[in-house]
Amino acid sequence: MSEHNTAQLIEKYLQHCKFEKGLSEKTLKAYRIDLTQFSTYLNDNSARSCRKEDIQRYLSILYDWYKVKSVKRKMAALKAFFNYLEDEELLEENPFAKLHVKLHEPLLLPKTIPLANINLLLQCAYQKSKANTKVHSYSYRTNLRDIAVLELLFATGMRVSELCSIAADSIDLSSGEIRIYGKGAKERIIQIGNPDVRTAVERYYEAFSNQIQETGWLFVNRLGNQLSDQSVRNMINSYVVQAGLEQHITPHMFRHSFATLLLEEDVDIRYIQQLLGHSSITTTQIYTHVTSKKQRDILTAKHPRNRIGKRQN
Repeated sequence: MSEHNTAQLIEKYLQHCKFEKGLSEKTLKAYRIDLTQFSTYLNDNSARSCRKEDIQRYLSILYDWYKVKSVKRKMAALKAFFNYLEDEELLEENPFAKLHVKLHEPLLLPKTIPLANINLLLQCAYQKSKANTKVHSYSYRTNLRDIAVLELLFATGMRVSELCSIAADSIDLSSGEIRIYGKGAKERIIQIGNPDVRTAVERYYEAFSNQIQETGWLFVNRLGNQLSDQSVRNMINSYVVQAGLEQHITPHMFRHSFATLLLEEDVDIRYIQQLLGHSSITTTQIYTHVTSKKQRDILTAKHPRNRIGKRQN
C-alpha cells in the first residue's frame, strides 16, 4: 500500500477523532502533525503492514530529536492510531500489541512566579491605565483588556487556551461565575472571588461590549477577532519588560503560581484539582513538590526539635 493510502487512513482516523470522540481542533492539529511525521518515516511502506521493529526504529529516531515529553506525546498519538486501525480491522497485526516501552520523563517542577513579581506586573498595567488620559482611545481600552487578562489568569488558574476560548455567554458578571471548557471539552465553573478582579473584568466588558456581542468571544483583538494565545504571551512579555523583571514569564506560570500559593494557604488539594480541571489528582500532586515555603513553615513551627530546650555552648 502506498503512502497516499496511509495518508487516507490518517484522515479517516482524524475524522473519527473529530466527530465520534469530539476532540478539540488543537488536539486534532497535534495528532495530524505527529501522524504525518510518522507517515513520512514510513516512506512507501504501509501503516497496515507496520511491525514492532518499525516502531522501535522510529522511537530511536524520536529520542535523537525530541525531549522525552514530546516523544511520549507522539508515541501516544501513534498507539491510539494503531488501536483504531485494529478496531476497524484494517491491520494485519497491531505493532503496539507486544511493544512495551517505558519512557521515564524527568520530574521537572512547575515554574512559578513570585508573588512580588505578579504584583509588579499588575502595578505596571494599572499605572499605565491611570497615565492614559485618552479614555476613549483604543490604547486605553486595550490596557483594560490587558488588566482583565492578567487578573483572570492569576485569580482563576485557567489555561491561556481556556481564557481565549471563553464565550460571551459563558460569563455572568452579576454572580462572577465563568463557565470554562477545558481539555477533552470538560466543563467547569469558576467563581471570581476577588472584587478587584471582578471590577477589572466589568470595566473591560463595558469598553468592548459591542465587539464582544458581535464576535461571541469574551476577549477580542484589534481586528474584532478572538484573542489568540500568542497575543496573550506577547502582552505578558511586554509588561515583563516594562516592569523591569528579569524572569521569563509565560501565561501557564500564572496557573502554576495559582495552585502553589493555594496549597501554601492550606487549601485542600482536591479543591485545587477541581479548580484546575485536572481529571486525575496525580497531576495536581506535582505542586506538592514546589511549596518550599510551606515546608519551611512546617519545619519551623512543628518540628519536634522545638520541644527540646536550647543548648548553650
